[in-house]
Amino acid sequence: MIVDALRVFVTVAEQRHFSRAGELLNLSQPGVSLHIRNLENELGSKLLHRSPKSVRLTEAGAVLFKHAKQILAHYEEAAQEIRLLRDEVTGSLNLGASFTIGEYILPGQLAGFARQYPQVEVQVTIGNTEEIIAAVKSNQLDIGFIEGETRDSELDIIPYMKDEMIVTAATGHPLTAALAVDNEMLQNQVWVLREPGSGTRAYSDHFLQEAQLSARRSYVFNSSQGVKEAVAAGLGISLLSRWIVRKELGSGEISELRTRQKLPEREFLIIRRKENQIGMASRVFLEKLLAAEKA
Repeated sequence: MIVDALRVFVTVAEQRHFSRAGELLNLSQPGVSLHIRNLENELGSKLLHRSPKSVRLTEAGAVLFKHAKQILAHYEEAAQEIRLLRDEVTGSLNLGASFTIGEYILPGQLAGFARQYPQVEVQVTIGNTEEIIAAVKSNQLDIGFIEGETRDSELDIIPYMKDEMIVTAATGHPLTAALAVDNEMLQNQVWVLREPGSGTRAYSDHFLQEAQLSARRSYVFNSSQGVKEAVAAGLGISLLSRWIVRKELGSGEISELRTRQKLPEREFLIIRRKENQIGMASRVFLEKLLAAEKA
């Protein structure tokens, strides 16, 4: 089918690599090469300059790439309209989310959607904010949910919801005896942090820098769950989303250190690649998600 060949060609052109395109499309490298060769034979022009490390478009390839993107977008739009005639939401929902959203918010949002549309195949990838942005830009994900900021010109950025950040400590930590803590009391404490590239880490670094706080020592974990367990064990204090510790705050396992000045909220964002036409399942999910947030 010509659409399949065009989809392979566009993916190779975007990835600039046959093997990476094959991984994204679940095709072998010979299968990818066959699609490209058939297109070149049909059009009578070489479409790609090949080298051992990468590929680039020929002049003819650049012409086809522009039109192929439009053809694929129109085809997907037509397919969606035809499926809607059957009043069915089908297809795949390929989402990515940073840890706070992916582990504590998105599962609840997906549960209702999955009950309403059981024919949709759902896959969720969880990573830090930088990883999710990279995966959306490389077409590995239809939609991404991130915490923190991005101004990437390749992305459509939709504000989703506000998130409250709080300073946390194990119950029994000396600072929990204070009615409110100021920056002087937070000076030279042991901090538990997320890894660089995390939205939570970016917020923590900004907070420490703005307050001119020095850490006596810091421990770094690559998941919010790890940070939370470290705080509960008394390893140090940490800035965490209230979403992450709401159960532990209720049980008394972790305490909130109330600061004299309210910490600024951060924003959760929805991202998708600008030029991409998302599938019907992704579109319906996004519409319901945003409608529920506005309600």
